[in-house]
Amino acid sequence: ARPGGAGMATAAFERRVLRRAAEHHYLRVRLELPDGGARPNAAQFKQLVVTALRELHGEVGAALPVDVLTYEEKTLSAILRVISSGLVKLWSALTLLGFYQNKRCAFRVLQTSPFLLALSGNSRELVLD
Repeated sequence: ARPGGAGMATAAFERRVLRRAAEHHYLRVRLELPDGGARPNAAQFKQLVVTALRELHGEVGAALPVDVLTYEEKTLSAILRVISSGLVKLWSALTLLGFYQNKRCAFRVLQTSPFLLALSGNSRELVLD
């Protein structure tokens, strides 16, 4: 007889959490233009992202599907969506981009997550009109 079991086998429960890898990643980014100059509209902002990818990763990088889900021209902030396998390519391309219309610029990646909801709100950065 086994201790505490009086001959009965103890049931072993195995807990498994099956998690599929996230299909997309989301990035909250801000474009900084220290020298001033024209502020890009939504279409120009998207083109700047594609240009950054092309400059670092060539035509293959430029073909990476990136969606601009939100863009706020006032703060030059955006939420981007990219397939998870392209996250490092996008992040590195944005980090290394240095110019917009011959003026210095810098992309800041403020937050990244496989969950869009995680990026949706930060009350401390709310801009009220």
